[in-house]
Amino acid sequence: MKYNFQDLILFENDDFLIVNKPTNLATLDERTADRGDSLLRLAREYNPELMAAHRLDKETSGALAFAKHREAYRHLAMQFEAREVTKRYHAVTNGIHEFDSVSVYLPIMQLKNGTAVTIDRQKGKVAETIFNTLKIYKGYTLVECIPITGRMHQIRIHLSCLRAPIVNDPQYGGEPIFLSKIKRKFNLKQGSEEQPLIQRVALHAYSLSFFLMAGEGVQVTAPYPKDMDVLVKQLDKWGV
Repeated sequence: MKYNFQDLILFENDDFLIVNKPTNLATLDERTADRGDSLLRLAREYNPELMAAHRLDKETSGALAFAKHREAYRHLAMQFEAREVTKRYHAVTNGIHEFDSVSVYLPIMQLKNGTAVTIDRQKGKVAETIFNTLKIYKGYTLVECIPITGRMHQIRIHLSCLRAPIVNDPQYGGEPIFLSKIKRKFNLKQGSEEQPLIQRVALHAYSLSFFLMAGEGVQVTAPYPKDMDVLVKQLDKWGV
């Protein structure tokens, strides 16, 4: 799918640019033969100086920051290192969960294949995530996830440890969600196969808060993409 980079921009000044990253688009160039587009490549067609300040999983949508010059990149990198950047994600999880500032502090180790992680108390790197329940549905929960550290698949595995895997995340125990599970008197057309309400891991980087070069705080919110919006609206309509 082709994207107009300007349509993705949520915030821009002389130093930083924040976009709403589409799903199924890698942040950086992938190390495969059929690399396809990356968000960084699109960004540099818009402005060759742009540098990605962090990254999101290919499947994950939402707020992602670019720096326009070295000083801005360093300014934001130091905030990430000092844990002064607040990232808030929204996830739809399997099961009913009441989280009120629940902190998961479990070390994460990347597996040798580089595509998944595991909890390893001896060799893992420190990882912490805070979880809050936003809304409870029939068999599902909308959860706010605030990663304090930034490890690969951190939110996904930490939710799995809470027995609240993200919808449609089979890698960490998440099952797909079907309209027939939440809607009474659901009728499927004869001869057709029901499709999940969302075809990817139901995780979205909802907002990003950090300090600009002059010290002023800014919070940028990324609206849900179509698939996440449809999922939450169907849950709001049929899942309560």
